[in-house]
Amino acid sequence: MNAPLPRIAPPADTTAPAWQARLSLAFAQRGARTVLTRREHLGPLRLQKALYPEGEAICHGIVLHPPAGIAGGDQLHITAEVGPGAHALLTTPGAGKWYRSLGADGVLTQDLQVATGGVLEWLPQENIVFDRALARMNTRITLAPGATLIATDMTALGRHGGGERFDTGRLAQTLRIECDGRPLWLEQIRLHGSDPLLHATCGLAGRPVFGSLIAIGDGLDDALLAACRALPVTHGDGAITRLPDLLIARYVGERCEAGRAWFSQLWQLLRPALTGRDAQTPRIWNT
Repeated sequence: MNAPLPRIAPPADTTAPAWQARLSLAFAQRGARTVLTRREHLGPLRLQKALYPEGEAICHGIVLHPPAGIAGGDQLHITAEVGPGAHALLTTPGAGKWYRSLGADGVLTQDLQVATGGVLEWLPQENIVFDRALARMNTRITLAPGATLIATDMTALGRHGGGERFDTGRLAQTLRIECDGRPLWLEQIRLHGSDPLLHATCGLAGRPVFGSLIAIGDGLDDALLAACRALPVTHGDGAITRLPDLLIARYVGERCEAGRAWFSQLWQLLRPALTGRDAQTPRIWNT
């Protein structure tokens, strides 16, 4: 009889397991206080805690992703609901990182809802998209009539500190903002490492950092637009447009620090105009 063939073990998988993570938050007004009424999570997404550095009316939250970066195959989903009269400010402790992929997309989906009279300040720090990353970011914001929103987004292509450029890889971003079922803002970005738009004058002109600030709410008038436009951009280029329902500021440049500084100055003008409260910089931004 022939001897049985030896059992051969399958090759070891040298890739890290993909993360499947969800975070679901809800905020409600209870008297003069905004309270966190729902904090559910699955996998490595967390809200650090409910913070009240400005008093009880505004609830601050720091969204944490302990792995510190999104790799190929990761699927992250964040939802946040702000109820009538509630006011929430959400940010992150540092830059989000998108690691290079061996073939699968990393995906971040964000669904945000704000009820009538509610205020959401969605102020995450920048995303750094590594060379050879395959990144997809999908954001949908649903507003009720009378809701207020201030939201920022900043993206850096490549790790500039190490001289890395975004020569290969792919970035896909979508943003959809609706009010009462009516679209207010629709945007799609599709970039490849070899895309001519990265270097074209009509595109990024070789500058690896770009971002947007969007504000929606009562108080957006010509005087506020003029005050915002008077703020200088120290490094890079910025432009501001006011449409019937929103104000949008765009930044493009070499450094995230310059874009963040300009957006912070704009926020300090927009916040009191839209919410009646002076801007107080989240402490985590200074660490």
